[in-house]
Amino acid sequence: MAYIDIIKEKARSDRKTIVLPETTDKRTLIAASHIIQDGIANIIMIGNEEKIMDGAGWLEVDLDGATIIDPAQTEKLDGYVELLYETRKSKGMTPEKARDILSKDFLTFGVMMVKANDADGMVAGACHATADTLRPALQILKTAPGVKLVSGFFLMDVPDCKFGDKGTFLFADCGLNQDPTAEELAAIADTSAKSFKQLVGSKPIIAMLSHSTKGSAKHPLVDKVVEATKIAHERYPHLLLDGELQTDAALVPQVAKSKAPGSEVAGKANVLIFPNLDCGNIGYKLVQRLAKAEAYGPMLQGISKPVNDLSRGCSWEDIVGVVALTAVQAQLA
Repeated sequence: MAYIDIIKEKARSDRKTIVLPETTDKRTLIAASHIIQDGIANIIMIGNEEKIMDGAGWLEVDLDGATIIDPAQTEKLDGYVELLYETRKSKGMTPEKARDILSKDFLTFGVMMVKANDADGMVAGACHATADTLRPALQILKTAPGVKLVSGFFLMDVPDCKFGDKGTFLFADCGLNQDPTAEELAAIADTSAKSFKQLVGSKPIIAMLSHSTKGSAKHPLVDKVVEATKIAHERYPHLLLDGELQTDAALVPQVAKSKAPGSEVAGKANVLIFPNLDCGNIGYKLVQRLAKAEAYGPMLQGISKPVNDLSRGCSWEDIVGVVALTAVQAQLA
């Protein structure tokens, strides 16, 4: 059974309610239909019901079973306005401004539904930049207790792959932090380990990636990864983690024996921590397109409740997968 099919089974076992605010996007409508039919999650769609159903009719998809909420008409708007005002009044929010935002910005409205416990999570990003998805989540939901940094990751399922956890990997950070410091890289490793354990179930084996393995190159970029590895060992001693490692040393046992002999991680890694966003974003897209991997994300880790992003190049199948993952995150929250 493919990894995402296992996740869908978990989602069905304790069905959660997920908000999809991008209801003018046809991929979202198609995905919602499949999610409902497969029993993966209960779906709330935000927008004008007539327009949403017209779109569904044009696409010939069935949205029976979806809950459609129009922010301009719902009786819940007054309560959300008050909640947004109370949450953000120290930042200059007024009731009038809160009402205007919630009436027009479906992403913020969706986050408010999660804040108010009217939904368990939200998925967006098919037609919005990551910043647009993340901003209201951070402003309204805040970070989870004890988390130092919100970061983004992809779950990668590579077909016919003997590396990682039967071809399943977590790549971080591939969607959010441009150039994390050594301390931030260490924190990303810690939250990524928790996400991998939650969503895959296997023991995370974490490689701090670089263009150098164990001193094979000298450069400030290498120094950052070396320092991040040192910090991670000091602050998170429970983690099975090593660095700095080149990707082949991290994944391939034969290469690991020559480049990093004695490492408990080299040749076995299933969680790959990239030194910056350039590397992470390029890396996941290469694996997705050339190795024909399924790439789910960018998932967000470190927010108090599940809100997840999508690549604007996603397919409707990708949306279904991220909704299933978000539902499982909600089960574990």
